[in-house]
Amino acid sequence: MNITKGTFSDKISSAAGLWASSRILIVTAVDAEKDAILRGLGDDAATQFDVIAAGVGPASAAAGTAAALAFASAAARELAHGTAAPEELDAAQGTAASSGPGPVAGTGARSSAYGLVISAGIGGGFPGRADVGSLVVADAMVAADLGSQTPDGFLSVDELGFGSSRVAADAVLAARLRHELQRAGLAVSGGTAVTVSTATGTAQTAAELLRRVPDAAAEGMEGFGVATAAQQFGLPVLELRGISNAVGPRDRDAWRIKDALDALQAASSILREVITS
Repeated sequence: MNITKGTFSDKISSAAGLWASSRILIVTAVDAEKDAILRGLGDDAATQFDVIAAGVGPASAAAGTAAALAFASAAARELAHGTAAPEELDAAQGTAASSGPGPVAGTGARSSAYGLVISAGIGGGFPGRADVGSLVVADAMVAADLGSQTPDGFLSVDELGFGSSRVAADAVLAARLRHELQRAGLAVSGGTAVTVSTATGTAQTAAELLRRVPDAAAEGMEGFGVATAAQQFGLPVLELRGISNAVGPRDRDAWRIKDALDALQAASSILREVITS
């Protein structure tokens, strides 16, 4: 999306109008996260949002997101060409969703493909940057362990020349969402959301992640996978995390999963207002 003229508020209003005209796909890892988001979105969630639980880890997240986006694109093309009735597309979507790890909530992209993808869930927060119980709306998603170990330390795929481990979030919408969450009295941070395949459990690993990604604010296991799939379809993407624990030494007794899910639910209510206004 290229918006180059006008004030920042003009850019926000223009962009919001484009997002509001298309369906939004929200991808979580597990049903508890999906349910929290649906509670926040409310009874009218199905009018614009589809929420799926694609599974844990970047591979499941990428596969689930890509499948949902591919189905939506195919369904929109068929409907545009008059080769399928809306109710037939709904039935087909129900069949496709039933084979995945989480059903689609909503009626699907009946008149257009998705316009925005959001990776959402709970995760770890880096101490001093994202407190437990707060929220992170990421500026970028980085696969922090995608690369190679060498005698001199870790090298990312970027440094190796094999591609990129970073996907930028939609800057306009991320800024607007953070602003509105703050206005609602919710604690929220920006920064990078790192994606890992193994959740951090030691201070040493946490320090190494900060060395690799100095502006890291949150840790999850799905964001980069969701973002990569969205990028392949040319779609803007966000990552939203409710913080359940500090990134560092593993201490299950200190986890506040309910608080993180409550924060995710509250953020989803604001998200609905941001997207649809």
